[in-house]
Amino acid sequence: MNRKWTLAVGLVLFLSVAAQASAQGPQQQQVTMPDAEKIVLLVRNSLITLNDALQTGNYTVLRDMGAPGFREANSAARLSQIFSDLAAKNVNLSAVAVIAPQLAQKPALDQEKGMLHLKGYFPGKPVQINFELLYQAVNGQWRLFGISVQPGTAQTTPRTEASGPTSVKKKN
Repeated sequence: MNRKWTLAVGLVLFLSVAAQASAQGPQQQQVTMPDAEKIVLLVRNSLITLNDALQTGNYTVLRDMGAPGFREANSAARLSQIFSDLAAKNVNLSAVAVIAPQLAQKPALDQEKGMLHLKGYFPGKPVQINFELLYQAVNGQWRLFGISVQPGTAQTTPRTEASGPTSVKKKN
């Protein structure tokens, strides 16, 4: 029951911030899809920042690293409440620093709103870390705009969907 509640709260945060972006109207800046290395850095940095917040109870850096709309919608206290279930379970996300993220969906770029949507997971046994992240382009940088992170059951068989997970790989 608590897991469903946390997921619901995380999705409410994600959707409420995304709705606010829609209300703000189109962005003036031109944005391009980041390369695979940048996507890995965005995901890792966001989850490591969340991990630091979970471990210390201090959510100000997570809040302050976000886009202006994220900061306006979330106080450090609100973020603490939203992620209280993860903190109570002593979830440690530090493994994301060394494990390659797997994308469950192709990265989606909304040129009109200057938004980047990433959804995937970090594989692990017995638990994998599922994530859904929304970034907004602000002054040429991708800033966190929405976040949902949940531990999940590790997949025991590979997915066979045509749009199934793909590893984010660096270019050589």
